[in-house]
Amino acid sequence: MIEKMKMVHIVTSAAHKEEMLQGLREIGVMHLAEKQSADRDVAERYQNMAQTAMALKDYADPKSKESAPVLSDDNFNEMYAGVREAMEQKTALSQEISGAKSEIDRISAWGDFSPAELDALREEGYDFHFYRMSDKDFGAAAADENVKIIRLASIDKQCTAAVLGTLPPEYAGTEFVLPEKGVTELQKDISTCEEGIKECNKTLEAASVHDASFKDQMLKLQDEVNFSAAEATTQSDDEFVWISGYIPEEDLEAFKKMAAEKGCAYAVDEVADDDDKIPTKVKYNKLTKLIQPVFDILGILPGYREQDISLWFFLFFTLFFAMIIGDGGYGVLILIGTIALTVKQKKVTDVSFLLYVLSIATIIWGAVTGTWFGMESAMNVPILKSLVIPQFATYPQFFGLDASVPQNQIMKFSFTIGAIQMALGSILSIKNKIPKKDLSWVADVGWTIAVIAMYLLSLFLVIHENINIKPVFAAIGVAFVLVVLFGGMSPDKTFGQGLKAGLADSFTVFLNTISCFGNVMSYIRLFAVGMAGVAISQSFNGIAAGMSGPLVILGVVVVLIGHALNIIMCFLSVVVHGVRLNVLEFSGQIGLEWTGIPYEPFKKVN
Repeated sequence: MIEKMKMVHIVTSAAHKEEMLQGLREIGVMHLAEKQSADRDVAERYQNMAQTAMALKDYADPKSKESAPVLSDDNFNEMYAGVREAMEQKTALSQEISGAKSEIDRISAWGDFSPAELDALREEGYDFHFYRMSDKDFGAAAADENVKIIRLASIDKQCTAAVLGTLPPEYAGTEFVLPEKGVTELQKDISTCEEGIKECNKTLEAASVHDASFKDQMLKLQDEVNFSAAEATTQSDDEFVWISGYIPEEDLEAFKKMAAEKGCAYAVDEVADDDDKIPTKVKYNKLTKLIQPVFDILGILPGYREQDISLWFFLFFTLFFAMIIGDGGYGVLILIGTIALTVKQKKVTDVSFLLYVLSIATIIWGAVTGTWFGMESAMNVPILKSLVIPQFATYPQFFGLDASVPQNQIMKFSFTIGAIQMALGSILSIKNKIPKKDLSWVADVGWTIAVIAMYLLSLFLVIHENINIKPVFAAIGVAFVLVVLFGGMSPDKTFGQGLKAGLADSFTVFLNTISCFGNVMSYIRLFAVGMAGVAISQSFNGIAAGMSGPLVILGVVVVLIGHALNIIMCFLSVVVHGVRLNVLEFSGQIGLEWTGIPYEPFKKVN
């Protein structure tokens, strides 16, 4: 259920601004309207600390389970200052090493010499410059009595020379810029820097055990960031300060009580019809709360004026998951993994509870179809065979059936699930529109008729069921007319205006009608992806079965790796196909666009 929101305005004197904000933060129910950015310095402090905490994870000993107690503010600040200094020093030393290595690469070909000795010669009047040049240019310069030049050892097969003074411009040559330090000195600098980096690493390794302290301080800083943003959001004049926001209707009493205690004035209004920034707060029950982790991972949330379909999403997602994974053996593995996760966490979380439901559903579907790690031999086990519904059997030969029978039945089941889900979407849309006196609900009746007709058409074309096709096309025609005539209706339009809008949109309706057939047909993916998973597992089993003797161990490896890859691909298929059917086909039929703004009240996080 999407909770009803109220627009609330609260005002106090300028002198009591901070007291009002503290009161709002304590009750933690107001989602600030037009929230502004926090003070830059506060935001930067939080960002720097977050980056530092993340960087320290690289210095933590993965084998150590040591967790230091939470430090006091003063002790943490002292430790944090040392960490920041060590990181900055390490960065500077690393840059110095990089520069020294680059300089060594540049000068090493000229040999290990002391620039200080050249400086001493320069002071005595011997200003030497060094060049690379061609043999021709060297010969010409050497023949010039005004040029004092000495040939040096070649570098990279190129002539090098020392010139007393500078080389006249008429002779081409590339001057070697003398370094401040020689190779030996630079290598010593590198060693010194490396020792400094080791000391920095010791400081950072020692600080890496204070992860809990960093989390504690970051929560405190997050509170500062939030409070700073709230301060920036307030509006004021010379005497008063006020702020506006959204509060769930059920939390109004807590707000009113706080306002009375703080001596603040307030006003409560209904949210405006054209307000598109109202946050969505979904109130889950024990069952629908299981699907919340999926919503969080996908980052989807219904808009404030949209419908909450958490229950239906959960039910269909569970079925789609079971059909796409498709293997009871994989379901057992997921169940075992979930049990291990529960033991490790020492509690049943929403995620683990969802995995319990999904794994059990997968086991049931695998039992019904007789699919256990893709092994045909599983049907030789009486108890496993007795659980199979023959019309859905992966191995129909054990039940005296032709292979086409279960294939057609599972395809029909997939189409049926699709038709039920899409028709349900239209019915939910009708239920939502009738109380609003939105006459376009009649168009949704048309879409319901269209879905049923397209379902029958799919059975006729794909499975070749004996269906009288003429009434089906007649139903599609009736549905098209209803959608065209009433699709443009809305509470803010007269009947004539809605009719005109619907007729103008008739070509789009025609295309959407064709799309409706495609949407129903798309549910065949439940059959196709599930069968593909079985085929892959059978292939790996077949490869391993062909290995005998010393190759048995290799066969075991092939089976383990093959099934692991297949499970991963099945999970990806759940995301690509199972989620899509809910988020696109089903949601589209309801008119749900997932445009929700998360409800994020101003509150303390620490």
